[in-house]
Amino acid sequence: MTTIEANLQTQRRRMALACQQADRDVTAVTLLAVSKTFGPDAVAQAIAAGQHAFGENYIQEGVDKVQALRASHPEAPLQWHCIGPIQSNKSRSVAEHFDWVQSVDRLKIAQRLSEQRPALLPPLQVCLQVNVDGGENKSGVLPDELPALATAVALLPRLRLRGLMCIPEPAPDFESQRALFLRCTALFDAMRHEHGAAVDTLSMGMSDDLEAAVAAGATMVRVGRGIFGSRPARA
Repeated sequence: MTTIEANLQTQRRRMALACQQADRDVTAVTLLAVSKTFGPDAVAQAIAAGQHAFGENYIQEGVDKVQALRASHPEAPLQWHCIGPIQSNKSRSVAEHFDWVQSVDRLKIAQRLSEQRPALLPPLQVCLQVNVDGGENKSGVLPDELPALATAVALLPRLRLRGLMCIPEPAPDFESQRALFLRCTALFDAMRHEHGAAVDTLSMGMSDDLEAAVAAGATMVRVGRGIFGSRPARA
């Protein structure tokens, strides 16, 4: 058994226990393996261990891996999520190669993704990133601006609005973490009420706060270090 396979088993056990403690079905929460800074070989080990959904923060690095892994694993049902910030000059690469984008926080970027999504591909699945802390230097739409952005994105062709993503500031304990996540859950519930059952994805929680995120209602948790180990320095 490889280290990555063992780590995946550990994270799946954590998720199962967190779901049990929150009285939730474990199948209601998806594990997204965050593979940024790790090469195709590491991702291939995760694929061999049954992991098929991967998140990338750095667009060109992600595109290179998407192309390499789809070529080397043509039968695997791989799903690639862009979870990092998107600059206008990178939007075409995202639209052409990724299956999901979780970091949309501006209408301009959503419009570019819609225009640049190839017609031969399925619609791009989109989560809006919300800044639940209100920090001035953090990515994400502010909560009071979220309804207007959601309505505009939902109308764009070639995109499908699926939900919300958040990355709150680290909190010192479970209850503090859960309280922050519950802010995002309330926004998600309001958006689901407005836009219907197609809004089904609440992406929140990482290696250090997975349990609190599940307790607050996350449907997807993003784990990198807990699967791949400490990140190598980028060149």
